[in-house]
Amino acid sequence: MPSLIKLDAGSDQPRALTVQDAFVFVHDEEPIPAACDIVVTLSRLSSEGDDLLASGRRVGVRLQPSEAVEDLAYDLPRLAVVQLVFAKFRDGRPYSSARVLRERLAYQGEVRAVGDVLREQAMHMVRCGFDAFEPADGSSPEQWVAAAYRYRHVYQRAADEREPIHVERAQIASGLGHNRPDEVGA
Repeated sequence: MPSLIKLDAGSDQPRALTVQDAFVFVHDEEPIPAACDIVVTLSRLSSEGDDLLASGRRVGVRLQPSEAVEDLAYDLPRLAVVQLVFAKFRDGRPYSSARVLRERLAYQGEVRAVGDVLREQAMHMVRCGFDAFEPADGSSPEQWVAAAYRYRHVYQRAADEREPIHVERAQIASGLGHNRPDEVGA
């Protein structure tokens, strides 16, 4: 089984772990293997989804950048993982798909980045709602976390629910936060 990097959401400090991938990707022309967790294409999920989801195994789907994540709305509560393919590092459609999954469709399962997944994109992927990654650049979990949380402050709300800097500034100004620089030692 291949390994992947997963964020550890239950920790106070951001961290990531290398874990073994329990899912097997099954191409459309391949038979479904017995007794294992699988990931299938959207077309296969559309044609065989009810049978696969009723088989007692965990099922996921792999979406290409051109496929609409909204097409998963019916099956989404029963899916264990949604893999979003980065066909090229400069194609941003999977970012939008991750945001739609997390914010509009309220998906709570795993959102995984696969394909041309590079460490330089880690922060943006995490902010959009990705929580598992198959890095194409051989990144370690430590390198991935360092890249994903490189900057302490963010400027807008996103799927990762980090508070924007303006909230911290407002708390400081109202006396709820840390001392303002001009109040240090006063």
